[in-house]
Amino acid sequence: MKEIEISKLKVDIVDLWMNQWLLLTAGNQEEFNMMTVAWGSIGSMWSKPFAQIVVRPQRHTYQFLEKSDSFTLCAFPEEYRKDLETLGAISGRDGDKLKKTKLTIRKSIKVAAPSYNEASLILECRKMYCQDIDPKGFIDPGIQSNYANRDYHRVYFGEILGAFMK
Repeated sequence: MKEIEISKLKVDIVDLWMNQWLLLTAGNQEEFNMMTVAWGSIGSMWSKPFAQIVVRPQRHTYQFLEKSDSFTLCAFPEEYRKDLETLGAISGRDGDKLKKTKLTIRKSIKVAAPSYNEASLILECRKMYCQDIDPKGFIDPGIQSNYANRDYHRVYFGEILGAFMK
């Protein structure tokens, strides 16, 4: 992996979120959990490069995000799609879901949350803001259909401290 200057990061953001998915990991080398994410953004906020993610409170990864000050987002080559599907379908509450994949963790450089040897892109992020989604803010009433159980996401903004690409 080669570290790249964050201001020079060039990826197709919409394709990354909508078609490739990302693997969100929170915790530390000894205790962590991961989940696939397909909703979020990458940009600039408060004059800092950021990645924004959303996680529902019932997700196992939520408790790791709440206890941790960092997270990683990793993208993978298409050959790992099945592994991402597995990690998105199985809860970490039920055992070590990582063992059901070909992915292996690696120590991150700038944050405690681990990343993955097989990743083609790694964003190492330090949390800088979070807030629960408030449905009173929905201008488009169709958004509510994503919340039949009223289990609104918590939004996290993480300052991107490191970006690495193969």
